[in-house]
Amino acid sequence: MTISRIATALSLIGAAFILYIGISYLVTPETIATGFGLPEWPSGDAVAFMNLKGVRDVVSALIILVLLATKQRYALGIVTLVIALVPTGDMLTVLSWGGSTAAAFGIHGLTAALVATTGALLIREHTVADRQDSQRAVVNA
Repeated sequence: MTISRIATALSLIGAAFILYIGISYLVTPETIATGFGLPEWPSGDAVAFMNLKGVRDVVSALIILVLLATKQRYALGIVTLVIALVPTGDMLTVLSWGGSTAAAFGIHGLTAALVATTGALLIREHTVADRQDSQRAVVNA
């Protein structure tokens, strides 16, 4: 039961955080973008890429919330592990483009680790429940 509560709390915190980040990129990209870790930001029409990031982040949050709301916890675990690739890609991008190492590992790397941990907890929760169901079936047989 404790794993379930921790996984739910981490899922909700993660969804709220990425929703806030996504909305910030859509509404005030010039304010939020400086914390991403890259040495230089797009200018002119290239600023539209900030909107793309905002949309990506909002959609990621909504996927988490929808799966959680519909009690698709195992699917949420798998999707969350896949979503962990997003901050991993962000980390590698920051490192590849000469950005801040501290931001790469401290923001994106840590986020990837927390998201992957959440996914693993959700999958483990499902595995533990399956094992308990199997044990009950043997006892009742």
